[in-house]
Amino acid sequence: MNDIVHGLGAAAAFGGVGVVLLLLGVGLVDLLTPGKLGRQIWVERNRNAAVLLSSALLGIGGIVFTAILYTYEEFGKGLASTALFGLLGLVLMAVAFWAVDLLTPGKLGAILVDPEPHPAVWVSASCNLAVAAIVSAAIA
Repeated sequence: MNDIVHGLGAAAAFGGVGVVLLLLGVGLVDLLTPGKLGRQIWVERNRNAAVLLSSALLGIGGIVFTAILYTYEEFGKGLASTALFGLLGLVLMAVAFWAVDLLTPGKLGAILVDPEPHPAVWVSASCNLAVAAIVSAAIA
């Protein structure tokens, strides 16, 4: 029974770190794009913004999953490494976003929240997932 209680506590702690990282991901995408992201997705039903945010959330979720799967034996060290790898993923996603913005015409943030579907959203979403895959592979 003690193992179950210990496991529940560890799962709650890792889950808490994961939720915080996901919220930071929402904040990061909101910061990188003009306007209020929540309004664009839930009120204006902007598919471009939804795809971009979804890719960031899936990417961070993948990094957190991998960090937990390959965590250290020591609980505190595993929790810290999960948080740090997640933060690294967020930073690298932002850097990749800025790099794509520099290399492409127009202002990427504005293009990605335009109400008309735009293929640039798929490039940005793929970039988020590729960065997450790279960080996940580095963990493993």
